[in-house]
Amino acid sequence: MDKFFASFANATAHAAGSPIAFLICVALVIAWAVSGPFFQFSENWQLAINTGTTIVTFLMVFLIQNTQNRDGAALQTKLDELIRSSNAGDEFMGIEKLTDKELAELHEKCEAAARRSHAALDRTRNERARRGHQGATPEAAQTESNA
Repeated sequence: MDKFFASFANATAHAAGSPIAFLICVALVIAWAVSGPFFQFSENWQLAINTGTTIVTFLMVFLIQNTQNRDGAALQTKLDELIRSSNAGDEFMGIEKLTDKELAELHEKCEAAARRSHAALDRTRNERARRGHQGATPEAAQTESNA
């Protein structure tokens, strides 16, 4: 049952996101609007479009959410495997289950490491510019002259 629903949800989400599905919906709305004078813009005429759009929206929310949940889990599993098989810190595996506070702390730790890396890179560029190495950037040379 799970495989059938997953397959159905994927196919439906893919079809619903296609240009042809959009054009069909536009055509239905235009047909509904054009039929207004024939039905004298009655409450039943309005109820038809309201009911139809509500039902479709209600069902699509669950199908699309199911598809996104599966895609998110697959992506997270792929990222975890890349982390596990690389030199990256294993502490990043499974972080999607952390609290907002824990995520913010880990994010700050990553930002601090990035700042340290950028500072080391800037020092290297400045040293190369100072020594007149090829490939030194003008920004680095300018930074060095300002120091």
